[in-house]
Amino acid sequence: MGNTDSKLNFRKAVIQLTTKTQPVEATDDAFWDQFWADSTTTVQDVFALVPAAEIRAVREESPSNLATLCYKAVEKLVQGAESGCPTEREKTVVLNCCRMLTRILPYIFEDQDWRGFFWSTVPGAGRAGMDEIDDDEDEGARPLAESLLLAIADLLFCPDFTVQSHKRNGPDSVEDMRSLDSCEYIWEAGVGFAQSPPLNYIHDLNRTELLRLLLTCFSEAMYLPPSSDTSILNPWVTFFCSTENRHALPLFTSLLNVVCAYDPVGYGIPYNHLMFADYREALVEQALQILITTLDHEGVSGPHQAPPPSSLDEQEVSAAHTQSSGPDNLFVNYLSRIHREEDYDFVLKGLARLLSNPLTTTYLPNSTKKIQFHQEMLVLFWKLCDFNKKFLYFVLKSSDVLDILVPILYYLNDARADQSRVGLMHIGVFILLLLSGERNFGVRLNKPYSLHVTMDIPVFTGTHADLLITVFHKIITSGHQRLQPLFDCLLTIVVNVSPYLKSLSMVAANKLLHLLEAFSTQWYLFSANQNHHLVFFLLEAFNNIIQYQFDGNCNLVYAIIRKRSVFHQLANLPTDTATIHKALQKKKKAPDGISRTSSQETVSMEGSTPAVPAEPGTLKASLVAIPAIDKLTEKSQVSEDGTMVTVSRMDSPPKTTEPDPSASAGASDTESNSGRDNEDVFYTEAEMERRRLSSTSSVSYWNPTPEWALSWKAKLPLQTIMRLLQVLVPQVEKICIDKGLTDESEILKFLQHGTLVGLLPVPHPILIRKYQANAGTAMWFRTYMWGVVYLRNVDPPIWYDTDVRLFEIQRM
Repeated sequence: MGNTDSKLNFRKAVIQLTTKTQPVEATDDAFWDQFWADSTTTVQDVFALVPAAEIRAVREESPSNLATLCYKAVEKLVQGAESGCPTEREKTVVLNCCRMLTRILPYIFEDQDWRGFFWSTVPGAGRAGMDEIDDDEDEGARPLAESLLLAIADLLFCPDFTVQSHKRNGPDSVEDMRSLDSCEYIWEAGVGFAQSPPLNYIHDLNRTELLRLLLTCFSEAMYLPPSSDTSILNPWVTFFCSTENRHALPLFTSLLNVVCAYDPVGYGIPYNHLMFADYREALVEQALQILITTLDHEGVSGPHQAPPPSSLDEQEVSAAHTQSSGPDNLFVNYLSRIHREEDYDFVLKGLARLLSNPLTTTYLPNSTKKIQFHQEMLVLFWKLCDFNKKFLYFVLKSSDVLDILVPILYYLNDARADQSRVGLMHIGVFILLLLSGERNFGVRLNKPYSLHVTMDIPVFTGTHADLLITVFHKIITSGHQRLQPLFDCLLTIVVNVSPYLKSLSMVAANKLLHLLEAFSTQWYLFSANQNHHLVFFLLEAFNNIIQYQFDGNCNLVYAIIRKRSVFHQLANLPTDTATIHKALQKKKKAPDGISRTSSQETVSMEGSTPAVPAEPGTLKASLVAIPAIDKLTEKSQVSEDGTMVTVSRMDSPPKTTEPDPSASAGASDTESNSGRDNEDVFYTEAEMERRRLSSTSSVSYWNPTPEWALSWKAKLPLQTIMRLLQVLVPQVEKICIDKGLTDESEILKFLQHGTLVGLLPVPHPILIRKYQANAGTAMWFRTYMWGVVYLRNVDPPIWYDTDVRLFEIQRM
């Protein structure tokens, strides 16, 4: 009965708040205590008992009541942080205030007039609950937001509430929160901390509630429209990650260690997740979301370039002074300064374990727990590689990088048919693009692939390079249409790794030839301004393999010989007006996408299930446009000693000079006109849908001319392949006639022992297109990250049905 009564009283208090015509005095503690004094409301109860319509009604009709409610809730948190919550009642009050603020804050953020409220100073807010009223004025003048953030930080290291107390029980057992050294209370062993405190599920629950409130504070970013202005900072994140927060280092370390030490499989008992509640999983998820949102920071002077101190523990004082310009973000600083090999190993193994978790298969169906936060894990991995280049080199130093590669390829293959997961496809490809810019990545791909994760791709025996090419082929041939902007990125990755691939399997070789065949059809080449670039990428990849890895690649050479007609057709491509017109007429009849005919699909891996579209009703967040590949990358040439030399943009390979008539329509400053297709691929998803409905005849925008076709046809890099065909085709034909061969294994044996030394043109320098950060991708990451956070927080649904402006929420 008591539980029902308390909920009834709470509900009555909410109704009073909306119906009272006179503002309720801040001193009326009996009234305000109704919102947080009772112990029986959960966060789900608060969301159910405080409807959105009533929060908005108070905001519009009784603004002073809403202001007082926020002020009183923050005051209680500040008091709790100062006292250390020694009693159960104080702990209950703190948790209930957290829940109340988590419920209300999104409605403060969605109203432009209210957004500055928390940054205004409330008389006495800074010293709420303190005896020393005569304390210096600076403390008293703290904005409400700062008081709230500092209170949350203190409460996250509150003994017997969120951390294990180090004191013995006794009359002096309450620890002084002001003198407490939170570096001794880091939540988990790992980076910079050796002791692993005992698990305490109550502490995990309390930390989760506080982190949920912190994430809600940071979410003001969701209520601002997308902007490519990187100087706009999130004031909540900026303050929380500044030197004002004395817990910044232990909190960053706690969050990172809790995430990287988490093992969802636990002791490996089948079905253990069905028998025991795992409170750590909810904590890990919130910790991960806090980490990636605090790291959403463009380091103006490149924080990762700062020299590392001798240990992570020495950074607390010095870290704030490393950046020469722009505000300091200590979390970015700490991340960039991790440098011990054992710390890199701990972080990488933790990330690989969690990314690989959904791939694990057992004989007992559903016996192991599957985590769902792999998108946040990919963002964290991206941030690590972006801000800490030494970590990136550590990842590529050994075959451990393959433990990251295989899960990414699994997610890409699994999500290719699902339009609600287009963001996941993008970040997976971005990470592979970043890795492919380093020589070591291409070298690591030569390791044999023996895991055989259940994917619906053809069975093959080969290397990780074969897996990568086979998955990419599947994405291009059977993914949904909105993945077209990624084709450039996928083929750029293949080009980047191609000089290092020692032996492609026959399956992978045929996949590459099938892509060339599909992309070099006349209707495809002429139907958009940029489509011929895909042919250039594939030819460049073939040239790299022939010039630098001919000896081991007899499968690819054989596939090129078998498909030699494709190369001859390209070399003799007619570019007259009549042919172009005829090809475009064919396009109108042809189905969208790349056909899989003649791609030699074979039996899929055992236990695999095809990629399926999202179920109707699935929510998805829209994304801003991605820049074109030439804006995403900068070209580097590999010199003879293996070092990279940046190539100026003036030297870049073929780009057409003819303007694209469709390019000027609706271009935003985050998009690249040079990468625009006449299709609707470089817009936000909402725009794309509208354009698709409103302009069915978008083809008419693009009018290819013979001059345009000739301008790029003359630059097709066909010399190496034509020379190879000129030398090898007669030899292969002669062997077949002389020996009466019909068995391709004999031909492969011949090609394996053949050589083209001295017969091919002089090897061209290796050109690598390295990922290049820019304002467009920074905005894309912000939109994607907050979209993921929005959709993942459904219990309670923190931002559901609020007026979010960073992206659009759409129902599939």
